Amino acid sequence: MTMTTKEQIVLTSLTTLEWNSRIYDCCTGKGGVRTKKVEGDGATPAGTFPLRQVLYRPDRIHPFACDLSMVSLSPDDGWCDDPTNSAYNCLIKRPYPGHHEALWREDNIYDIILVIGYNDSPPVAPKGSAIFIHIMNEQATPTDGCIALSRGDLMDILEELSPTTHLMIPDNLDETTASSLTQEHHI
Repeated sequence: MTMTTKEQIVLTSLTTLEWNSRIYDCCTGKGGVRTKKVEGDGATPAGTFPLRQVLYRPDRIHPFACDLSMVSLSPDDGWCDDPTNSAYNCLIKRPYPGHHEALWREDNIYDIILVIGYNDSPPVAPKGSAIFIHIMNEQATPTDGCIALSRGDLMDILEELSPTTHLMIPDNLDETTASSLTQEHHI
């Protein structure tokens, strides 16, 4: 089945993605884009992935219109990134015995998290975990494998996507590939 541009968010370069004929600045993993992602490599995984749900901080973000499931975070929420743990690549409650990342942070990057359906059905260790679309930091630096957007751009996308929207991340993405993808996408 071929997806239309309305059903697909496309990473068009390491610093841009396209949605509904609009181009957004973004940050991707400091390890580039890889088809064979492993835990801790800092890479954004290549492939086409569903979008699972939206997690948000209710003390910083008011509920908003979105056709995906929305889950309000609490200070004890985390995400297990321990390949040896049975909850690998899953939302957990802290304190937690396995290695994990806190989702309730002092900075604002996890105020809104769009969970990407990567390595989750079922999770396979050590293929990577906690792959999200979230808010970029003030310095717009590369991520540990996620895609980061400005808060306003992320909100724009969330208000328009549907449960059938997918994220497409091409393999071997570089500026040459990005140029040809963008041209093909607009024909």
